[in-house]
This record gives sequence, C-alpha cells and structure tokens, in this order.
Amino acid sequence: MTKNAQVIYLKDYQVPSFIIETTDLDIRIGDEYTSVVARLKVRRNPASKEVSSELVLQGSKDIKLQEVMMDGLILDASNYDLEAAVLSIHHCPEVFELTTECLIQPQLNTTLEGLYKSGGMYCTQCEAEGFRNITYYLDRPDALSVFTTRISANKESYPILLANGNPIDQGDLENGEHFAVWHDPFPKPAYLFAMVAGNLVRQDEEFTTMSGRKVDLQIFVEAHNSHKCDHALASLKRSMLWDEQVYGREYDLDLFMIVAVDDFNMGAMENKGLNIFNSDCVLADPATSSDAMFERIEGIVAHEYFHNWSGNRVTCRDWFQLSLKEGFTVYRDAQYTADTYSAAVKRIDDVTLLRTHQFAEDAGPMAHPIRPASYMEINNFYSVTVYEKGAEVVGMIHTLLGDELFRKGSDLYFDRHDGQAVTTDDFIAAMSDASNIDLSQFKRWYSQAGTPTLTVTDTYDPVNKEYSLTIGQSTPATAECEEKLPFHLPFRMALLDANGKEMPLKLRGADLVHEKSSVLNITQAQQTFTFEAVLQHPTPSLLRGFSAPVKLDYAYTQEQLLFLASQDQDGFCRWEACQRLLIEAMEQAMSQAANVQLEHTLEAMLRSSLVDEDLDPAMVAKLVQLPSEAYLAEMQSTVDVDLIHTGREAMRCAIALALESELLACYQRCHDTGLFRQTAKAIGQRALKNTCLAYLNTLGKPQYQTMAQDQYALNANMTDVGAALTILISQEDGRLATPLLAEFYQSWQGDAQVVDQWFAMQSGANLVGRLPHVQALLQHEAFDIRNPNKVRSVVGGFIRSAINFHSADGSGYEFVADMVLRLDPINPMIAANLAKPLGRFKRHTVGRQQLMQAQLQRLSKADLSNDVYEIVSKALSVS
Repeated sequence: MTKNAQVIYLKDYQVPSFIIETTDLDIRIGDEYTSVVARLKVRRNPASKEVSSELVLQGSKDIKLQEVMMDGLILDASNYDLEAAVLSIHHCPEVFELTTECLIQPQLNTTLEGLYKSGGMYCTQCEAEGFRNITYYLDRPDALSVFTTRISANKESYPILLANGNPIDQGDLENGEHFAVWHDPFPKPAYLFAMVAGNLVRQDEEFTTMSGRKVDLQIFVEAHNSHKCDHALASLKRSMLWDEQVYGREYDLDLFMIVAVDDFNMGAMENKGLNIFNSDCVLADPATSSDAMFERIEGIVAHEYFHNWSGNRVTCRDWFQLSLKEGFTVYRDAQYTADTYSAAVKRIDDVTLLRTHQFAEDAGPMAHPIRPASYMEINNFYSVTVYEKGAEVVGMIHTLLGDELFRKGSDLYFDRHDGQAVTTDDFIAAMSDASNIDLSQFKRWYSQAGTPTLTVTDTYDPVNKEYSLTIGQSTPATAECEEKLPFHLPFRMALLDANGKEMPLKLRGADLVHEKSSVLNITQAQQTFTFEAVLQHPTPSLLRGFSAPVKLDYAYTQEQLLFLASQDQDGFCRWEACQRLLIEAMEQAMSQAANVQLEHTLEAMLRSSLVDEDLDPAMVAKLVQLPSEAYLAEMQSTVDVDLIHTGREAMRCAIALALESELLACYQRCHDTGLFRQTAKAIGQRALKNTCLAYLNTLGKPQYQTMAQDQYALNANMTDVGAALTILISQEDGRLATPLLAEFYQSWQGDAQVVDQWFAMQSGANLVGRLPHVQALLQHEAFDIRNPNKVRSVVGGFIRSAINFHSADGSGYEFVADMVLRLDPINPMIAANLAKPLGRFKRHTVGRQQLMQAQLQRLSKADLSNDVYEIVSKALSVS
C-alpha cells in the first residue's frame, strides 16, 4: 500500500490564525449549478502565535471558484493560491471582509456530505467536514461565527426554504423564484450549518419553556409521510421538558425544526434550530414501525435535542474532542430513555451493545481511546468507542460524584463555557471544581484504549465476621500504548444475605454506609476492601448497574448464580447471572455433538421467570433470551463461528423442548388482540410473546408455524408482523415465508422505511447459505446503492448474520469486499463502515483469518478513499 494519506495529530493543534465574526451566505439553487456567495467578516485572532498574514480556507475539488474579493475589490490570481482544494489568501490585513463566489453541483454529490440532493429535496450534512464542499471556509469546530443565510430557488419545485435560526425575510423573485433569509444569533462552527429546499408539508406543535416562552415545533416531511410525525413531536416535547427538569436547560430559540431526509449517512444531525434526520430515525406509526423503532426514534429525537447545549451552545474545540459532545449526549439520552421506559431493560440493552460492538472494537485494529491521539479520516472515529464508551465514562463520573454534585458540575460546565469550543479537559475540570473531587487519574479513560478486566477474589472470616474483596485490574496492550496505567473507576456492589436482602455495609477505615449498596473507588492495580460486622457468609452482587465498562472475572458458583438470578434486586446483576448460566450451558452444548439437554436447575430458573406474572414482561423477555452469536464471540479468545452457531441453536431447541408448555402459556397470556397500545406494559408483553413464539418455532411443529402465520395475518402492528415474518423466514425451507414476503412487499412498496425493514429481515436471516438470496436483493427494483439505508439493510444485515458473513469458503468476505470497492467511489463513509468487520480477522480461526486477510490485501491494491484506506492499512499493519 503506497497511498500517502495525511495523519492528523492532537499534539499539533493550534488555534486558528483568524476569526470569522460573521458569515453571510447567498445560496442560489439552479438547474445545473448552485451559486454560493460567502461574505465573511474576518479579523486576526489575538490568541494565535502565527505570524503569517495568510488566511487558509478549506474547500473541495468539486467547487468551481468564480471570484474572490477583499473589502469590495476583486483580487487577481497573484493575491491568492488555489491548490489541492485549499484557498490561500495572501497579505491579509488585521480586519477585512472577504467575499467568494463559487459554483457547485449538489445533484451530483453522492457522498452525502455538504449540500446534496435527496430525491426532490436539497439538504445538507456538514459534520464533520462537509461544509468545505459548499464553499471555502475555516472548516474546523473552533471557528465560530454568526450565520445569516439567504436561499433562493424555483418556488414551484422548492416552496420550502429553511436554514438555521429564525426567519427574518422572505418574498417572491422574477422567473418564478422566491427567497428566504434566516439568521442564527448564536455563534456556531460550520459543521452545524444546515439548509433545506424542497416540496414538503409541515406538522406543528408548541412548547412552553420553564420561563414561559412559547416555542414553535415543526416537522417537515414529504406529503405521503405526514401521518408519521406524531410520535417524533411528542418525543420532542417530552425531551424538552425532561432537559429542563433534570439539567435545567431551556431551549433558546423561538423555533425548533426537524426535516426528514431519505438519503442520509447518519441517524440525524443536531444543526442549530434545524435538525436534519434520516427518515428511518424520525417517521413512525404502529402499522409501519416496531416497538424497538419507536423507542429508537424517541432516543434519537432526544439525543439531537439535548445537543442544543451539549454540542451546540458548548461545542468541541477539535475533532479529537468528539466524545465531549457525543459521549455526554449519549449519556443524557440514555438517562432520558431509562426514565421514560424500563431503566433495567435500557441498561441491559446498552451493556449488550457495548459488549458486542465496543469491546470488539477495543480488541481490534481500530482500537482507540475516546479521545484519540491521531486520525487519518475523522469519519472513521464516529465509533462505538467515542459514543457508547464515551457515555459510559460520563456515567462513571456521575456515579463517583452522585446526583447532586454531578448536576452542579454540569451546570458549571454549561455556564462556564457557553458559546465556546472546549476540550474534554474542560469538562473534567468543571466536574472536579464543582465537586472538589480529584479526577486527574480518571482522565486516563480519555487517553488509554482497551477494555480493563477486573479480577475479583473474596474471603470470609466467620470468627471476626469480616468479609474481604480483593480487586485487581489489568488492560491489554493496544496500538497506542503497551503498558496501561491503572484506571480510576467506580465499582458498585452489595452483599446479600441468605434471603436475598442487602446487608448494611461498614467498610473498614470508613464511616458506616447508610445505603445498603456501596460504590468502591478503584484506583490501584490491586486493592483489598474489608467489611466489618458481616454476620453471615454473603453472596456478593458485583458491578451493579454495570458501573464501569469492564470485564468482570469472579468465580461465581452455579449455586450463587442461581441465587442472584432469582433474588438480586439489581436488574442488571439479575440478568447477568442468567446470562452467565446460559453461556455456561451453551459452552457445554458446544462440546456435545448431539442430545443437548437443559440442566434441571437452569430449567427451573427459566420456568420461574416465565410463569411469574408479577415480573415486568420486558425484563422476563431479557432474562430468557439467549446471548446473540456476536455476544458469544466476544466471550471466546479464538472465535469459532460454526461452533457458536450450532451450540446456540442446540440450546434454543433444548429450552423450547423443556419449557414448551410454559412458553405456549406465556405467549397466550401476552397475546393481546385488542386495540394497539404504546404503554410500557404492552411493549413488554409484545417483546415477551415474540420471544416465546421464536422459541416454539425452533421445534418445527406445524401448529407453531401456523401460530406465526396467524399472527402475521392479524396485521395488528409492525412489531408482531415483523416478528412473525422473521420467524417464518428462519425456517429451513423458506416455503412458508416466500409468499408472505411477496405479499408484504406488494403492500408496502411505497413506504421506504418499511421496505428497509423488508430487506433487513431477509438479509439478516441466520440460516446457512443465504448469500445468493442477498445478492439477488441487490438486483431488486427497490434497492439503490446510493441510499445508505438500503445498503445498511442489505449488506449490513448480511454482515450481522455471522454464519453467512463468516462462511467457511470465504464467499461472504469476498462479497463484502466487492461491495466496499463498489461503494467507495460513491460514498466512502458507508464503504469504510462495511470494511471494518474484515479488519477483526485476528480473533478468528486460522482458515478464516487467511481468507479475511486475502480480501484486505485485495482491497489494498485498489485506489481507495482515505476512509477505507485507514481501515485497511491499520488492519493489515497488525497482521
């Protein structure tokens, strides 16, 4: 590989040499070209040590520069250089006005970064570095400016013209055109710029802030989606109220807008006052959206709204600080979802995502701290590490400080840095200053990659009534660091007596803890904590609520795990005990060729959960579900895909066989044919009944297949329809699913979001030999390789089906590499995401390692984008 890609280093950061105080944009949308006139009021930055008088602006190869003016005078070519998409203006005075005129062609922009056309709509996506595709600019997050945007376009084709902030003018022009002017009073970096021009309809709501101001809420969608806005609007109002109550943050403009866009690389974007959403992440109704989609949409709406403070009012100084806004905001939206739905189920879902995807990233070639020290392409660091692990790090701060001090710290952070571009160090300093707690060692979470393992041992002294926990921590080497210094982390625990009650804790050397559960400060490579007055041998409940993103190594006996699974009042620990028991059982199943049977104590534990009508049904569904194959892979030092698949399938059948009557009774109890309800209880019942239906259909009995067909035919809601169809697709011969799939598509072909689900159900089917079917989906009339949602549904769904992606003949790897090469010239960001799973070859068996490596070598010989090149080069560098 010979590509000479530039590496950007955190250590090289310097403040910008110039400040753009105001940015006035005049964007004129035409049939062939769009004209962008940018008028910038610029002054030298007094904080800069740069002595050069040259202003350097970033652009792109697709911009056609027409004219450059300084203080009203046209500059000739000797006063500026344009080279490699960088515009350098020579001999700049201390204060001046720079005007550039550029031509761009958004309709040809397939990368979906900058200004582009999605269907009949023009829209933007400028994070991280998309604004430079619109005009020449200081495209960096620490260059804040006050924006005024004038947009003009054909009125009939584009009657809606939107941009950031508040509308200040509009009117008709000649030749059937019209214009709108928007002003955002809050300084922002270019990555938060947004505009939309399209033929859209609007849904309206209103919110009254805690200070009594009226805020207009508007969602803009294509006319055929107008019935799908209610949930997003209701979610927005709930999140606005929650942010006022929990964080004291009030919305600051008079208008908040959301626009749904079909072609979008990400889930949504928090542009100031004008959030642009992937249609899949905002449009919902019961007929077309599952419960999981409803909850996901609510979480994303909340996430983007919460960014108004944690990301917009206070933004990040540079892209190395990305987790400053994303980790903090993911934590905030997780808090919101936990408060709105089931806190225990939300925590379980978050931990499952972390263990399945982030732990894998920590163990692979793309391992990086949540504040990386360098990057080649910033798009590759919109990762589960920056987002989800970043959120866990903020959660640990909350645990260490407690509710009151954490709120005090967040208030100080927002107040101290309002209107600024800051760093993770500033965030930690605010939390430390507000609480008077030293977090200097804690900051290692921002600079060290890897997943720590906590090894825990214990002893009980019945004579002195003392119980001791010894906790050691170790973190494997990663690319940025061989030897890891000890982390500072909170370890939440409790000691349970024989009746499952939490014992009062008295830690030696500390005052009596009034709460029955305790948080231990782990700061050393090994520490011992001794508890006094422990009157009986306890059962330890460890890492409660998953208080730190670590792996826990404690030698629980099966008896202890069964006790915790039935008695622990901490929802995470109860679920974790069930997971451990199920994993142990599956490991035994993997070693048996046939005749896998459920051990009677495990059978009794699962039965007790299924028959207990007092338990939250959503929690029961989690307790009885087997860990996914991806989750199990993270438990193995060397991943054997075939063994995991066959062992898990054997255990599914064993559970269904042993608990057939309980599963059937639970299904019937939870199967509600009445009016659709979106309550927590109803959502939980649907989750549980569909879990039971999936188990029953592993038995291959016609009556259960008929039950799935009947549930599909009832067409009560997309949760039940989708679950039934997915179950029928998973039947070996596909005979039952084929006509239903055709019927489903015929019914929903006009709904892009439902078609995405239809693709994903088929491509993700966990049946051996699905590649030809997935390849056929690429030829389907509804598939469009330029649409990221379609690519994620078909190719992403295939990758998630481990038994197919990791086919022993290497055909799955070859298919994904083919798609990376096909996509890279169109949309490098999406292509890079598809390439990442190939880079984790080191953890697989030798034969698969060689096959994956061969495809990486094949990719390395192509002319790759920086996005894909970084993934491939780092993967091959560890070989």
